Amino acid sequence: MLRPESLPDHLAERITSHSAARSAATHGEFVLYWMRTAVRAHENPALDVALLAGERLGRPVFIYHALSERYPYASDRHHTFILEGARDVEAECAVRGIGYAFHLERPGHRQPALRLLAERACIVITETMPVPPLDWLTDGLADQAPCPVWSVDTACVVPMPLVEKAHTRAFAFRDDTAAIRRDRLQRAWPEVTPVHPAFVPSALPFAPVQLASADIPALVAQCEIDHGVGPVPHTRGGSRAGYARWEAFKHSGRLARYAAKRNDATIDGVSRMSAYFHYGMVSALRVARECAAMAGDGPEKYLDELLVWRELAYAFCYWHAAPTTIEGIPAWARDTLATHERDHRDVLSWERLARARTGDDLWDATQQSLVRHGELHNNVRMTWGKALPLWSENAEQALERLVDLNHRYALDGRDPASYGGLLWCLGQFDRPFTPPVRVLGTVRPRPTGEHRKRLDLNAYRRRVQRPAWSSAPSVLVVGAGVSGLACARTLADHGFTVTVLEKGRGVGGRLSTRREGDWHFDHGAPLMHFGDARTRRFVESWEHDGYLAALQDAHTGRGAMSTWPKHLAADLPVQTGVQVQRLLREGSQWHAHDQRGQAHLADVLVLAIPAPQAAALLGTDTPVDLATLQQVRMAPCWSTMVVFDAPRPVRLTEQLRHGELRLSDARVARCIWQPALPGRPTADAWVAQSSADWSRAQLERPPEEVCAEVAPLLRAQLEIAGTVLHAASHRWRYARTEQGVDSPCLWSAAQSVGACGDFAMAFPQAASDVERAWLSGVAMAGRILGG
Repeated sequence: MLRPESLPDHLAERITSHSAARSAATHGEFVLYWMRTAVRAHENPALDVALLAGERLGRPVFIYHALSERYPYASDRHHTFILEGARDVEAECAVRGIGYAFHLERPGHRQPALRLLAERACIVITETMPVPPLDWLTDGLADQAPCPVWSVDTACVVPMPLVEKAHTRAFAFRDDTAAIRRDRLQRAWPEVTPVHPAFVPSALPFAPVQLASADIPALVAQCEIDHGVGPVPHTRGGSRAGYARWEAFKHSGRLARYAAKRNDATIDGVSRMSAYFHYGMVSALRVARECAAMAGDGPEKYLDELLVWRELAYAFCYWHAAPTTIEGIPAWARDTLATHERDHRDVLSWERLARARTGDDLWDATQQSLVRHGELHNNVRMTWGKALPLWSENAEQALERLVDLNHRYALDGRDPASYGGLLWCLGQFDRPFTPPVRVLGTVRPRPTGEHRKRLDLNAYRRRVQRPAWSSAPSVLVVGAGVSGLACARTLADHGFTVTVLEKGRGVGGRLSTRREGDWHFDHGAPLMHFGDARTRRFVESWEHDGYLAALQDAHTGRGAMSTWPKHLAADLPVQTGVQVQRLLREGSQWHAHDQRGQAHLADVLVLAIPAPQAAALLGTDTPVDLATLQQVRMAPCWSTMVVFDAPRPVRLTEQLRHGELRLSDARVARCIWQPALPGRPTADAWVAQSSADWSRAQLERPPEEVCAEVAPLLRAQLEIAGTVLHAASHRWRYARTEQGVDSPCLWSAAQSVGACGDFAMAFPQAASDVERAWLSGVAMAGRILGG
């Protein structure tokens, strides 16, 4: 019977059995190593346990490495980094003769592969990661699998199982683990040699990705994840890139100067290795041994950060019952934060925080570092984190936002070291400080104003506001509807130079508001629905900041439908009244010629206009990747705006839903009573929208003729006693998509041109054309950010 204690001590001390009563299944075909957070095939304790288990059980070892769309904060940034790392693992395994296969979850590839493989295994080995969701997934597999499931500490020099309790102060952890640490730092790591040939099970329950030849940006674009957080090109994933960075840090003299220079966020004084440690692409054990062999204050301080503060957080999460919740901070901190919960604070929306729009110049610069570079210098990270309680409703929301902003943007987010730093901002691993201050009470304060005095803010901003690309391309977006604005603001937030051209007088497209004197008409899309989880945090922010109003299961612009798109365009260089009539690609640039003959130049072109217009503009030069634009079919809509001098009959009140009324006559199929929408004028104004079939049949009629027919019909249908004070009709030639394409957006990397809009049907959770347009615009930005 295979038990942890039967293995060599240096491995046995790292093992946690999640199914202690279960012995290895003698009928199992192979030892399954479920790779997750030790993305390397060298100095990997979990892999060594798997190889020895295979030797003892007489079974081959197979490495199953997977990437789900459903992990928290899944984005192009994390996906790309993991896939780049997996490419190195695939190559390492080929050299060592170890079977390996990578499963990327995406449409058409969402099989329950792990469960099916575990049913065929004699034992499952994985890494210990004591934070959600990986700890939950490990226990869940152990409950279902017919064989034992072991996790192995691959991250710490002092194995987490040996620490035996959750320390709350660094000095106590340092002292209690000193002897173990000294001993383990002196040991070379003995690599286990595979005894079986490379093995991959027959009839795999998934189609493996061949990473050596894979188009990683194209694969990432297929996944249903957050495409609004782009990759970080100066921090490539993988062991080769990680060790290259470590060697440069050692040999440049920066490690020797680490103790003196580590707190200066304006210089390159730290190792920037945390993302590689987080994903286990670099062995922290190897780095620690190399550092321990060097003399000086720099290596000594680096080891203290790596082996005390980092491993303190890992052991705390391993031994604490709820380490990622507010229960993870000390009772004194919870009490003082609760006592000061009613202190005055300016609660900011998630969007203002995420997009670095707080108005605090230092804090906004730190957040820009996260958004653009996927990292935050540790010294300013503490100040960044201490500010969030001042802008949150309570400590619980502050922690939620700390976790969200860090994990969403930081490449090193989502591991115990992250939680250690985030919880420290609320009092963890610390003591009370007096006198108490507003909001934080006796939790140690760290005001941005004080930090600003010891930091060259201009130098720091120059450092973090630069794009992550050595030469970021300029982007021209044609169309200032929701899709174009979503694309443009995502790129601008990442530091790209973006210009938006719009042929209309204002932004928003069908979300525009038409004003006739004192009357307002939302004559395009007066109501919107949102259902995709990726838009939820934005919608909540737009509600909080007064751009959207909720109407039970729908939303509308507050005051006017145009309020929301105007907000989206607020930070962007938008040129209205510019109609692009001709496109030329000369050399590496696009030339968009407008109605005045002016040429607008950019490296990348995005067409965020109705698909038929985009196809016509590209003409015979349409790249093959955008050829499906020709397949898109869109329906027209006539909207007629009417004001009566008498109110609606009382009987209509019960029939109105969000001010909307459905009628059987195709000419007035959908009617919206404008005063029912928040912030609209009280005049008895209506918008009647004709059906697609009727609008198509009347497509070329003059607006005056349509208005003359529809306005009196609406009055009769509503049984309004008064007369028509005002009436006008507007034709939306491309009102909604009838036949779209099964893609988030269309992109030609070879010609640097793309198209996005509500024609993109690859969003099954989207509840409306408007939401599809938003998601498509973000996906378009993701393709550009992916390079």
